[in-house]
Amino acid sequence: MPKSTTRKKKKKASKRHDPLEKQIMSSLETGTFKAAKPEKEVPAAEEFPALGSTFVTEKMSQNILDTAQEQQREINKEQGGQAASAWGKPKPGRFETKQREDDDSDIEQEELLAANLEEDDVEDIDITEADESELSMFMPTSQPTRKTLADIIMEKIAEKQQAADGVAAAQEVLESGLDPKLVEVYTQVGAYLSHYTSGKVPKAFKIIPSLRNWEEVLLVTNPEKWTPQAYFVATRLFASNLNEKMAQRYYNMVLLPKIREDIEVKRRLNYHLYMSVKKAVFKPAAFFRGMLLPLAQENCTAREALIMSSILSKISIPMLHSSVALLKLSQMPYSGPVTLFMKTMLNKKYSLPYRVIDSLVKYFVSFEKDSRKMPVIWHQNVLMFVQRYKNDIKPKQKTALKALLRKQTHPSITSEIRRELFAQAPTIDDSRPAAMDMS
Repeated sequence: MPKSTTRKKKKKASKRHDPLEKQIMSSLETGTFKAAKPEKEVPAAEEFPALGSTFVTEKMSQNILDTAQEQQREINKEQGGQAASAWGKPKPGRFETKQREDDDSDIEQEELLAANLEEDDVEDIDITEADESELSMFMPTSQPTRKTLADIIMEKIAEKQQAADGVAAAQEVLESGLDPKLVEVYTQVGAYLSHYTSGKVPKAFKIIPSLRNWEEVLLVTNPEKWTPQAYFVATRLFASNLNEKMAQRYYNMVLLPKIREDIEVKRRLNYHLYMSVKKAVFKPAAFFRGMLLPLAQENCTAREALIMSSILSKISIPMLHSSVALLKLSQMPYSGPVTLFMKTMLNKKYSLPYRVIDSLVKYFVSFEKDSRKMPVIWHQNVLMFVQRYKNDIKPKQKTALKALLRKQTHPSITSEIRRELFAQAPTIDDSRPAAMDMS
Protein backbone atom coordinates (compact mmCIF):
# COMPACT_ATOMS: atom_id res chain seq x y z
CA MET A 1 0.00 0.00 0.00
CA PRO A 2 2.68 2.57 0.73
CA LYS A 3 4.21 1.91 -2.69
CA SER A 4 1.01 2.70 -4.56
CA THR A 5 0.56 5.91 -2.60
CA THR A 6 4.03 7.04 -3.49
CA ARG A 7 3.43 6.40 -7.15
CA LYS A 8 0.19 8.38 -7.13
CA LYS A 9 1.92 11.32 -5.50
CA LYS A 10 4.68 11.28 -8.10
CA LYS A 11 2.15 11.09 -10.92
CA LYS A 12 0.17 14.02 -9.54
CA ALA A 13 3.31 16.07 -9.09
CA SER A 14 4.28 15.57 -12.72
CA LYS A 15 0.92 16.95 -13.87
CA ARG A 16 1.27 20.17 -11.92
CA HIS A 17 1.21 23.36 -14.04
CA ASP A 18 3.85 26.03 -13.94
CA PRO A 19 3.40 29.22 -11.91
CA LEU A 20 1.31 32.00 -13.48
CA GLU A 21 4.33 34.27 -13.99
CA LYS A 22 6.18 31.58 -15.92
CA GLN A 23 3.11 30.86 -18.05
CA ILE A 24 2.76 34.55 -18.98
CA MET A 25 6.40 34.82 -19.95
CA SER A 26 6.14 31.66 -22.05
CA SER A 27 2.95 32.95 -23.67
CA LEU A 28 4.85 36.01 -24.89
CA GLU A 29 7.23 33.66 -26.65
CA THR A 30 4.80 31.06 -27.97
CA GLY A 31 1.74 33.26 -28.50
CA THR A 32 -0.49 30.94 -26.42
CA PHE A 33 -1.08 30.27 -22.76
CA LYS A 34 -0.02 26.66 -23.06
CA ALA A 35 3.01 25.67 -21.15
CA ALA A 36 6.11 25.38 -23.27
CA LYS A 37 7.38 21.88 -23.72
CA PRO A 38 10.56 21.26 -21.77
CA GLU A 39 13.61 20.92 -23.95
CA LYS A 40 15.25 17.56 -24.07
CA GLU A 41 18.34 17.44 -22.01
CA VAL A 42 21.52 16.95 -23.98
CA PRO A 43 23.70 14.26 -22.47
CA ALA A 44 26.62 15.80 -20.73
CA ALA A 45 30.18 15.00 -21.63
CA GLU A 46 30.64 13.15 -18.37
CA GLU A 47 28.10 10.50 -19.45
CA PHE A 48 30.15 9.80 -22.59
CA PRO A 49 33.78 10.04 -21.58
CA ALA A 50 34.93 8.46 -24.82
CA LEU A 51 33.42 11.24 -26.90
CA GLY A 52 34.10 14.12 -24.55
CA SER A 53 33.15 17.57 -25.89
CA THR A 54 32.91 16.38 -29.51
CA PHE A 55 29.48 14.77 -29.06
CA VAL A 56 26.74 16.32 -31.27
CA THR A 57 23.13 15.19 -31.27
CA GLU A 58 21.02 14.65 -34.38
CA LYS A 59 19.06 17.85 -33.82
CA MET A 60 22.25 19.89 -33.41
CA SER A 61 23.64 18.42 -36.60
CA GLN A 62 20.52 19.46 -38.49
CA ASN A 63 20.77 23.03 -37.08
CA ILE A 64 24.41 23.26 -38.12
CA LEU A 65 23.58 22.11 -41.64
CA ASP A 66 20.70 24.59 -41.90
CA THR A 67 22.92 27.46 -40.70
CA ALA A 68 25.69 26.51 -43.14
CA GLN A 69 23.20 26.39 -46.02
CA GLU A 70 21.82 29.82 -45.09
CA GLN A 71 25.32 31.31 -44.95
CA GLN A 72 26.17 29.79 -48.31
CA ARG A 73 23.02 31.29 -49.82
CA GLU A 74 23.98 34.75 -48.55
CA ILE A 75 27.50 34.38 -49.99
CA ASN A 76 26.08 33.35 -53.36
CA LYS A 77 23.69 36.29 -53.32
CA GLU A 78 26.55 38.71 -52.68
CA GLN A 79 28.49 37.20 -55.58
CA GLY A 80 25.53 37.55 -57.91
CA GLY A 81 24.03 34.14 -57.37
CA GLN A 82 25.48 32.82 -60.62
CA ALA A 83 27.47 29.77 -59.56
CA ALA A 84 25.78 26.80 -57.84
CA SER A 85 27.17 25.96 -54.46
CA ALA A 86 27.75 22.67 -52.73
CA TRP A 87 24.41 23.20 -51.00
CA GLY A 88 22.50 23.69 -54.24
CA LYS A 89 21.67 26.79 -56.28
CA PRO A 90 19.97 29.41 -54.09
CA LYS A 91 16.70 30.98 -55.00
CA PRO A 92 16.75 34.68 -55.92
CA GLY A 93 15.73 36.74 -52.93
CA ARG A 94 15.04 40.33 -52.01
CA PHE A 95 18.71 41.07 -51.35
CA GLU A 96 19.78 40.06 -54.85
CA THR A 97 16.98 42.01 -56.51
CA LYS A 98 17.75 45.12 -54.51
CA GLN A 99 21.43 44.86 -55.35
CA ARG A 100 20.70 44.79 -59.07
CA GLU A 101 18.41 47.79 -58.73
CA ASP A 102 20.95 49.86 -56.81
CA ASP A 103 23.94 49.22 -59.08
CA ASP A 104 23.36 52.25 -61.31
CA SER A 105 21.13 54.32 -59.03
CA ASP A 106 23.65 57.17 -58.82
CA ILE A 107 23.99 57.26 -62.60
CA GLU A 108 20.29 57.14 -63.49
CA GLN A 109 18.74 59.23 -60.72
CA GLU A 110 18.83 62.65 -62.37
CA GLU A 111 18.35 61.50 -65.96
CA LEU A 112 15.17 59.65 -65.00
CA LEU A 113 14.00 62.81 -63.27
CA ALA A 114 14.71 64.79 -66.42
CA ALA A 115 12.88 62.22 -68.55
CA ASN A 116 9.79 62.21 -66.34
CA LEU A 117 9.40 65.97 -66.01
CA GLU A 118 7.48 67.79 -68.68
CA GLU A 119 9.05 70.37 -70.92
CA ASP A 120 6.35 72.82 -69.91
CA ASP A 121 8.17 73.26 -66.60
CA VAL A 122 10.71 75.47 -68.38
CA GLU A 123 9.72 79.07 -68.67
CA ASP A 124 8.86 80.02 -72.24
CA ILE A 125 10.35 83.46 -72.83
CA ASP A 126 8.50 85.67 -75.28
CA ILE A 127 10.61 88.45 -76.78
CA THR A 128 9.15 91.30 -78.73
CA GLU A 129 10.87 93.06 -81.58
CA ALA A 130 11.33 96.13 -79.38
CA ASP A 131 13.18 94.07 -76.78
CA GLU A 132 15.44 92.54 -79.41
CA SER A 133 16.25 95.89 -80.97
CA GLU A 134 16.96 97.41 -77.56
CA LEU A 135 19.22 94.60 -76.43
CA SER A 136 21.07 94.49 -79.73
CA MET A 137 22.04 98.18 -79.60
CA PHE A 138 25.72 98.96 -80.03
CA MET A 139 26.53 95.34 -80.85
CA PRO A 140 29.64 94.82 -83.01
CA THR A 141 28.82 94.38 -86.67
CA SER A 142 31.57 91.85 -87.35
CA GLN A 143 30.83 88.47 -85.82
CA PRO A 144 33.92 86.44 -84.84
CA THR A 145 34.20 82.96 -86.24
CA ARG A 146 33.30 80.27 -83.75
CA LYS A 147 35.62 77.36 -83.23
CA THR A 148 34.19 74.05 -82.19
CA LEU A 149 35.99 71.18 -80.55
CA ALA A 150 36.49 69.55 -83.94
CA ASP A 151 38.08 72.71 -85.39
CA ILE A 152 40.60 73.05 -82.56
CA ILE A 153 41.54 69.37 -82.58
CA MET A 154 41.95 69.41 -86.34
CA GLU A 155 44.19 72.47 -86.11
CA LYS A 156 46.41 70.70 -83.59
CA ILE A 157 46.60 67.61 -85.73
CA ALA A 158 47.32 69.68 -88.82
CA GLU A 159 50.19 71.39 -87.02
CA LYS A 160 51.70 68.07 -85.98
CA GLN A 161 51.03 66.35 -89.28
CA GLN A 162 52.02 68.64 -92.14
CA ALA A 163 50.93 66.10 -94.72
CA ALA A 164 47.26 66.26 -93.62
CA ASP A 165 45.28 68.73 -95.75
CA GLY A 166 41.64 69.53 -94.97
CA VAL A 167 39.24 68.20 -92.41
CA ALA A 168 38.85 64.80 -94.05
CA ALA A 169 42.59 64.18 -94.08
CA ALA A 170 42.89 65.38 -90.48
CA GLN A 171 40.08 63.02 -89.51
CA GLU A 172 41.99 60.16 -91.11
CA VAL A 173 45.11 61.18 -89.20
CA LEU A 174 43.10 61.27 -85.99
CA GLU A 175 41.70 57.80 -86.53
CA SER A 176 45.07 56.48 -87.59
CA GLY A 177 46.66 57.81 -84.38
CA LEU A 178 44.13 55.94 -82.24
CA ASP A 179 43.73 52.23 -81.81
CA PRO A 180 41.36 50.89 -84.51
CA LYS A 181 39.42 48.96 -81.89
CA LEU A 182 39.07 52.16 -79.85
CA VAL A 183 37.78 54.06 -82.88
CA GLU A 184 35.29 51.31 -83.64
CA VAL A 185 34.00 51.20 -80.06
CA TYR A 186 33.50 54.95 -79.72
CA THR A 187 31.96 55.21 -83.15
CA GLN A 188 29.32 52.78 -81.94
CA VAL A 189 28.98 54.77 -78.73
CA GLY A 190 28.35 57.91 -80.79
CA ALA A 191 25.71 56.09 -82.83
CA TYR A 192 24.02 55.02 -79.60
CA LEU A 193 24.06 58.58 -78.20
CA SER A 194 22.50 59.92 -81.41
CA HIS A 195 19.32 57.97 -80.48
CA TYR A 196 19.60 58.10 -76.68
CA THR A 197 16.53 59.13 -74.68
CA SER A 198 16.90 57.69 -71.17
CA GLY A 199 18.46 54.86 -69.20
CA LYS A 200 22.01 53.65 -68.94
CA VAL A 201 24.89 54.85 -71.10
CA PRO A 202 27.74 52.61 -72.26
CA LYS A 203 30.57 52.14 -69.78
CA ALA A 204 33.04 53.10 -72.49
CA PHE A 205 31.48 56.58 -72.48
CA LYS A 206 31.79 56.91 -68.69
CA ILE A 207 35.56 56.44 -68.75
CA ILE A 208 36.19 59.25 -71.26
CA PRO A 209 37.00 61.85 -68.53
CA SER A 210 39.77 59.59 -67.23
CA LEU A 211 41.46 59.23 -70.64
CA ARG A 212 44.54 61.27 -71.44
CA ASN A 213 43.36 62.08 -74.99
CA TRP A 214 39.73 62.57 -74.00
CA GLU A 215 39.18 65.36 -76.53
CA GLU A 216 40.15 63.15 -79.50
CA VAL A 217 38.07 60.26 -78.17
CA LEU A 218 35.11 62.58 -77.62
CA LEU A 219 35.38 63.81 -81.19
CA VAL A 220 35.11 60.23 -82.48
CA THR A 221 31.65 59.99 -80.89
CA ASN A 222 30.50 62.94 -83.08
CA PRO A 223 28.90 65.19 -80.42
CA GLU A 224 27.04 67.25 -83.04
CA LYS A 225 24.61 64.36 -83.53
CA TRP A 226 23.93 63.68 -79.86
CA THR A 227 20.39 64.00 -78.57
CA PRO A 228 19.61 66.67 -75.93
CA GLN A 229 19.20 63.89 -73.37
CA ALA A 230 22.70 62.67 -74.15
CA TYR A 231 24.04 66.21 -73.62
CA PHE A 232 22.48 66.27 -70.17
CA VAL A 233 24.10 62.96 -69.20
CA ALA A 234 27.45 64.00 -70.69
CA THR A 235 27.41 67.39 -68.95
CA ARG A 236 26.71 65.77 -65.61
CA LEU A 237 29.49 63.24 -66.20
CA PHE A 238 32.14 65.76 -67.30
CA ALA A 239 31.20 68.37 -64.69
CA SER A 240 31.73 65.79 -61.96
CA ASN A 241 34.92 64.12 -63.21
CA LEU A 242 36.88 66.75 -65.16
CA ASN A 243 38.96 69.49 -63.57
CA GLU A 244 38.22 73.18 -64.10
CA LYS A 245 40.28 73.63 -67.27
CA MET A 246 39.02 70.47 -68.97
CA ALA A 247 35.42 71.21 -68.04
CA GLN A 248 35.85 74.72 -69.43
CA ARG A 249 36.95 73.29 -72.77
CA TYR A 250 33.97 70.94 -72.88
CA TYR A 251 31.56 73.78 -72.07
CA ASN A 252 33.06 76.11 -74.65
CA MET A 253 33.69 73.67 -77.49
CA VAL A 254 30.79 71.23 -77.18
CA LEU A 255 27.95 72.48 -75.00
CA LEU A 256 27.83 76.18 -75.89
CA PRO A 257 27.68 75.68 -79.71
CA LYS A 258 24.84 73.17 -79.25
CA ILE A 259 22.88 75.58 -77.07
CA ARG A 260 23.28 78.46 -79.52
CA GLU A 261 22.32 76.24 -82.42
CA ASP A 262 19.19 75.01 -80.65
CA ILE A 263 18.08 78.57 -79.79
CA GLU A 264 18.72 79.72 -83.33
CA VAL A 265 16.74 76.89 -84.95
CA LYS A 266 13.87 76.39 -82.50
CA ARG A 267 13.68 79.93 -81.08
CA ARG A 268 13.76 78.44 -77.57
CA LEU A 269 16.00 76.12 -75.57
CA ASN A 270 15.27 72.42 -75.21
CA TYR A 271 14.43 71.33 -71.67
CA HIS A 272 17.36 68.89 -71.40
CA LEU A 273 19.82 71.49 -72.70
CA TYR A 274 18.33 73.94 -70.22
CA MET A 275 19.05 71.45 -67.44
CA SER A 276 22.53 70.89 -68.88
CA VAL A 277 23.35 74.57 -68.41
CA LYS A 278 22.14 74.41 -64.81
CA LYS A 279 24.24 71.29 -64.25
CA ALA A 280 27.30 73.04 -65.72
CA VAL A 281 27.29 75.50 -62.80
CA PHE A 282 28.67 72.64 -60.69
CA LYS A 283 32.03 74.01 -61.88
CA PRO A 284 31.37 77.78 -61.53
CA ALA A 285 34.75 78.98 -62.79
CA ALA A 286 34.54 76.74 -65.85
CA PHE A 287 30.95 77.87 -66.44
CA PHE A 288 31.84 81.57 -66.48
CA ARG A 289 35.04 81.16 -68.51
CA GLY A 290 33.64 78.59 -70.91
CA MET A 291 30.07 79.79 -71.44
CA LEU A 292 28.94 83.13 -70.01
CA LEU A 293 31.94 85.37 -70.76
CA PRO A 294 32.54 83.98 -74.29
CA LEU A 295 28.82 84.40 -74.98
CA ALA A 296 29.00 88.04 -73.83
CA GLN A 297 32.10 88.72 -75.96
CA GLU A 298 30.68 87.23 -79.13
CA ASN A 299 27.71 88.45 -81.10
CA CYS A 300 25.14 87.25 -78.57
CA THR A 301 21.52 87.63 -79.64
CA ALA A 302 18.78 89.06 -77.46
CA ARG A 303 17.05 85.70 -77.15
CA GLU A 304 20.26 83.97 -76.07
CA ALA A 305 20.94 86.68 -73.49
CA LEU A 306 17.43 86.48 -72.02
CA ILE A 307 17.46 82.68 -71.78
CA MET A 308 20.90 82.63 -70.16
CA SER A 309 19.85 85.39 -67.75
CA SER A 310 16.78 83.36 -66.85
CA ILE A 311 19.01 80.43 -65.93
CA LEU A 312 21.37 82.69 -63.95
CA SER A 313 18.48 84.06 -61.90
CA LYS A 314 17.35 80.56 -60.86
CA ILE A 315 20.63 79.03 -59.78
CA SER A 316 22.89 79.64 -56.80
CA ILE A 317 26.47 80.65 -57.61
CA PRO A 318 29.26 81.24 -55.06
CA MET A 319 29.92 84.88 -54.30
CA LEU A 320 33.62 84.89 -55.22
CA HIS A 321 33.03 83.46 -58.70
CA SER A 322 30.17 85.89 -59.29
CA SER A 323 32.37 88.78 -58.19
CA VAL A 324 35.07 87.81 -60.69
CA ALA A 325 32.45 87.50 -63.43
CA LEU A 326 31.07 90.97 -62.64
CA LEU A 327 34.61 92.35 -62.69
CA LYS A 328 35.22 90.85 -66.14
CA LEU A 329 31.86 92.07 -67.46
CA SER A 330 32.59 95.63 -66.28
CA GLN A 331 35.80 95.58 -68.33
CA MET A 332 33.99 94.72 -71.58
CA PRO A 333 32.62 97.30 -74.02
CA TYR A 334 28.93 98.08 -73.67
CA SER A 335 26.37 95.80 -75.25
CA GLY A 336 22.79 94.80 -74.44
CA PRO A 337 23.67 91.23 -73.35
CA VAL A 338 26.53 92.44 -71.13
CA THR A 339 24.19 94.87 -69.38
CA LEU A 340 21.53 92.17 -68.99
CA PHE A 341 23.99 89.69 -67.48
CA MET A 342 25.28 92.38 -65.16
CA LYS A 343 21.77 93.36 -64.06
CA THR A 344 20.81 89.73 -63.34
CA MET A 345 23.87 89.17 -61.15
CA LEU A 346 23.49 92.49 -59.32
CA ASN A 347 19.93 91.51 -58.48
CA LYS A 348 21.27 88.52 -56.49
CA LYS A 349 22.40 90.99 -53.80
CA TYR A 350 25.89 89.61 -53.29
CA SER A 351 28.20 91.16 -50.74
CA LEU A 352 30.72 92.31 -53.32
CA PRO A 353 34.35 93.25 -52.57
CA TYR A 354 35.22 96.92 -52.86
CA ARG A 355 37.38 96.28 -55.92
CA VAL A 356 34.34 95.06 -57.84
CA ILE A 357 32.21 98.01 -56.69
CA ASP A 358 34.94 100.44 -57.73
CA SER A 359 35.19 98.77 -61.15
CA LEU A 360 31.43 99.02 -61.64
CA VAL A 361 31.47 102.71 -60.72
CA LYS A 362 34.23 103.34 -63.27
CA TYR A 363 32.25 101.37 -65.85
CA PHE A 364 29.16 103.56 -65.42
CA VAL A 365 31.12 106.84 -65.14
CA SER A 366 32.86 106.07 -68.46
CA PHE A 367 29.54 106.77 -70.25
CA GLU A 368 29.66 110.42 -69.21
CA LYS A 369 31.66 111.25 -72.33
CA ASP A 370 29.57 108.97 -74.56
CA SER A 371 27.45 110.97 -76.98
CA ARG A 372 25.00 108.10 -77.55
CA LYS A 373 21.67 108.06 -75.78
CA MET A 374 21.69 105.02 -73.58
CA PRO A 375 18.68 102.68 -73.64
CA VAL A 376 16.32 102.00 -70.76
CA ILE A 377 18.08 98.80 -69.70
CA TRP A 378 21.27 100.75 -69.05
CA HIS A 379 19.47 103.19 -66.73
CA GLN A 380 17.78 100.26 -65.01
CA ASN A 381 21.17 98.71 -64.45
CA VAL A 382 22.49 101.90 -62.82
CA LEU A 383 19.42 102.04 -60.60
CA MET A 384 19.87 98.39 -59.61
CA PHE A 385 23.51 99.03 -58.69
CA VAL A 386 22.71 102.12 -56.62
CA GLN A 387 19.86 100.41 -54.76
CA ARG A 388 21.99 97.43 -53.77
CA TYR A 389 25.33 99.09 -52.95
CA LYS A 390 24.60 102.74 -52.12
CA ASN A 391 26.05 102.27 -48.62
CA ASP A 392 29.36 101.01 -50.04
CA ILE A 393 29.88 103.88 -52.50
CA LYS A 394 32.33 106.55 -51.32
CA PRO A 395 31.62 110.31 -51.53
CA LYS A 396 34.04 110.82 -54.46
CA GLN A 397 32.32 108.09 -56.39
CA LYS A 398 28.92 109.62 -55.65
CA THR A 399 30.18 112.93 -57.01
CA ALA A 400 31.31 111.20 -60.23
CA LEU A 401 27.94 109.47 -60.56
CA LYS A 402 26.18 112.79 -60.01
CA ALA A 403 28.08 114.26 -62.95
CA LEU A 404 27.13 111.20 -64.99
CA LEU A 405 23.42 111.73 -64.28
CA ARG A 406 23.64 115.22 -65.74
CA LYS A 407 24.76 113.78 -69.08
CA GLN A 408 22.77 110.55 -69.26
CA THR A 409 19.20 111.17 -68.18
CA HIS A 410 15.92 109.34 -68.34
CA PRO A 411 12.54 111.01 -67.61
CA SER A 412 11.48 108.63 -64.82
CA ILE A 413 14.55 106.58 -63.82
CA THR A 414 17.16 109.32 -63.26
CA SER A 415 15.17 110.98 -60.48
CA GLU A 416 14.85 107.61 -58.75
CA ILE A 417 18.63 107.10 -58.99
CA ARG A 418 19.25 110.52 -57.44
CA ARG A 419 16.84 109.80 -54.60
CA GLU A 420 18.52 106.46 -53.82
CA LEU A 421 22.03 107.85 -54.12
CA PHE A 422 21.77 111.17 -52.24
CA ALA A 423 18.86 110.70 -49.86
CA GLN A 424 19.99 110.79 -46.24
CA ALA A 425 18.37 108.93 -43.40
CA PRO A 426 16.64 111.28 -40.92
CA THR A 427 18.64 111.89 -37.76
CA ILE A 428 17.01 111.83 -34.32
CA ASP A 429 18.24 114.08 -31.51
CA ASP A 430 18.33 111.85 -28.44
CA SER A 431 19.27 114.73 -26.11
CA ARG A 432 15.76 116.17 -26.22
CA PRO A 433 12.74 114.07 -25.27
CA ALA A 434 10.16 113.58 -27.95
CA ALA A 435 6.99 115.60 -27.46
CA MET A 436 3.73 115.68 -29.36
CA ASP A 437 2.30 118.95 -30.64
CA MET A 438 -1.32 118.92 -29.49
CA SER A 439 -2.17 122.36 -30.83
